[in-house]
Amino acid sequence: MIQVVLADDEVLARQKLRQLLREERDIEVAGECATASETIELVRLVKPNILFLDIRMPGMDGFDVIGALSEDRLPMPAIIFTTAYDQYALRAFEVHAVDYLLKPFTAERLHTAIYRVREGALANESAMGSSEVDADALGPATRIVFKSRGRILFLPVAEIRWVVAEENYVRLCTAQDTHLLRETMSHLETRLDPQMFLRVHRSYIVNLNHVKEVRTEQNGESIVVMNDGHKLAMSRGYRSRILESMRR
Repeated sequence: MIQVVLADDEVLARQKLRQLLREERDIEVAGECATASETIELVRLVKPNILFLDIRMPGMDGFDVIGALSEDRLPMPAIIFTTAYDQYALRAFEVHAVDYLLKPFTAERLHTAIYRVREGALANESAMGSSEVDADALGPATRIVFKSRGRILFLPVAEIRWVVAEENYVRLCTAQDTHLLRETMSHLETRLDPQMFLRVHRSYIVNLNHVKEVRTEQNGESIVVMNDGHKLAMSRGYRSRILESMRR
């Protein structure tokens, strides 16, 4: 069974969540709490697999709870935020939250969040049912979360064909669109799967699944040609790395 803790200062919100969780046959609610301090104490006591965590709670907020739990030498539960506020979504994923549910959410949306835990972090548990779940178990990012034109977008990284640095921003280029994020290339590079993404220039990261060829132009400059025909500059120091990656 997957042990979960419900942390929300609203009794009705906890009741609603508990009711929705009854549809998940492998979920067992190990306890409920209404304040940040209660949440920290209960998680330390029962060591749940999943913590459903509200953000605005008496005493401390949800991020304070995560900070306190991170100081322990105990397994960290998978975090699923449940909140009525969308402005904390980016920060939530920076602390490796598995999902971010905006109230009121449906049973289907809840099921999707739990599915991500089952197929992600919990897939690394032993057959004996260890409750050890930590941020590293989630591995490289599978999606990038950001605000765009008043919306919160969840972009699967597999859809990114290449990334371009633009001063203090990076531009994520997909088949249909581009998205500008306030992010550094170096930090973004650490979040991406090195088996899929490779930095070929200080200003470019490419998705190897969309690379057609690497060639040298008449002027002696090396370039990466993408499947859709786009040409990206490649530094000489990266040439051997990308050729090796393409031979795998």
